[in-house]
Amino acid sequence: MEKKINPAWIEAVRGTVNPCPYFELQQMVLKDVSWGGALLEIPVQTRHMQPFGVVHGGVFASILDAAGFWAVFSQADPEVGMTTVDLKINYLAPASSGRLIGRGRCIKLGRNLGLGEAVVENDQGKLLAHGTTTVMVQEGLRLPDEVMLVPKYL
Repeated sequence: MEKKINPAWIEAVRGTVNPCPYFELQQMVLKDVSWGGALLEIPVQTRHMQPFGVVHGGVFASILDAAGFWAVFSQADPEVGMTTVDLKINYLAPASSGRLIGRGRCIKLGRNLGLGEAVVENDQGKLLAHGTTTVMVQEGLRLPDEVMLVPKYL
């Protein structure tokens, strides 16, 4: 059953996630979360390049993992947390400029495990990478109080 996510909850999550040290290091931004979906972006910068002048595979892995994770997390009970236990990636084309746009979707969320899928495209919609991420639901692992105090669903 699809639920409507509270826009105030999305803003609270973005306010917690986007300034976290790893997201800042990658310049990764969580743009949106919807029921079973997530949208992230990374503006390509020199810091993302490997010696051959294209974006390092680890940057693709980061945005694929995050997009799949947040898509699955969107359907999780507000009281639980998640962590990635597996990430599978197919690199399909290089990037050297523009934006990496990560789109995630939840394939399935069970009681203990979830499966997300994500793609990375460039500004022109060219498919650059595809991945799946398996996440483990964990009791006691939760978002900070400023997010937990906002109702997740309308």
